[in-house]
Amino acid sequence: MRESALERKARLAVESIGGEMPKWVSPGNRGVPDRIVILPRGRTVFVEMKAPGEPLEPLQRKWRKTLLGLGHRHYKIDSVEDIERFIAEVSDG
Repeated sequence: MRESALERKARLAVESIGGEMPKWVSPGNRGVPDRIVILPRGRTVFVEMKAPGEPLEPLQRKWRKTLLGLGHRHYKIDSVEDIERFIAEVSDG
């Protein structure tokens, strides 16, 4: 499955639980996650969408480490199974 198809599927899944999943563009900050997931009850999660089997790039790994270190949730999604797992985890709060 192509990355764009996974992005669409993930966005629709997030919307089905009452959230939003806009693209995140941060000029001058290469490597930031592709998407910010805005969930009910004031929760925000960062998501890096990748083509199946594609690893995070070095700057993406750096951002992941930074965000996790600041107490944020960060997910790499590269499969339908990842989407299902992500939705199950963020649906629980």
